[in-house]
Amino acid sequence: MVELTLPKNSKMTEGKVWPKPAGATNLREFRIYRWNPDDGANPRIDTFYVDVDDCGPMVLDGLIYIKNRIDPTLAFRRSCREGICGSCAMNIDGTNTLACTKGMADVTAGAVKIYPLPHMSVVKDIIPDLTNFYAQHRSIEPWLKTTTPAPQTEWLQSHADREKLDGLYECILCACCSTSCPSYWWNGDRYLGPAALLQAYRWLIDSRDEATGDRLDNLEDPFRLYRCHTIMNCAKACPKGLNPAKAIAEIKMMMVERRV
Repeated sequence: MVELTLPKNSKMTEGKVWPKPAGATNLREFRIYRWNPDDGANPRIDTFYVDVDDCGPMVLDGLIYIKNRIDPTLAFRRSCREGICGSCAMNIDGTNTLACTKGMADVTAGAVKIYPLPHMSVVKDIIPDLTNFYAQHRSIEPWLKTTTPAPQTEWLQSHADREKLDGLYECILCACCSTSCPSYWWNGDRYLGPAALLQAYRWLIDSRDEATGDRLDNLEDPFRLYRCHTIMNCAKACPKGLNPAKAIAEIKMMMVERRV
């Protein structure tokens, strides 16, 4: 479970309870965080009822049902609906996950409770502001860097070297891991966080990359790398089953080895 916090200087209020769909007999209650920066009101929790017999099985299906049939002002991100893009990351039933891969049936205790990713500024409703998150990802320069002339066709890589990238390249930048990390909550302006550091390690161990020293220099900082305390929230929260904490530990080991 991940601790939830409200935007600064705000107080939660009870929101609107929307009418139940007429004639529906199989209902699922949704309690959703609502906040609109333009109306000057405090954040609130609205209650909706979804007709499960007329809706897909995933939490994202329920949100789309609500937006299309009950309240078109509800704001949330979504795109691929296949657990590939990471757009619909949110806090569902106290856990950071993807709404498109979280089944309504997986929430067994009462209503489906939905909040934005914790400890992030909110754009509107359950849309977090990921500006800083993406800037941190770009800061680790997530692209191949070489000094030798480019080959005529492609950079070759052995099967063994390619396998080293397994468990790293699959990251979809959903931010579930970073927003579950207490160190990122308190030092998000300076600590890069699990997602960016996982990506950093992916390029550090790529056999085709020729900027290992520069990449390590970029991470050598008391905050950018070393705020990780191996709490393992990141690994528990990752919807793709990746282990950012292990990648961070490997980067720390590389830092030690370069000094020997």
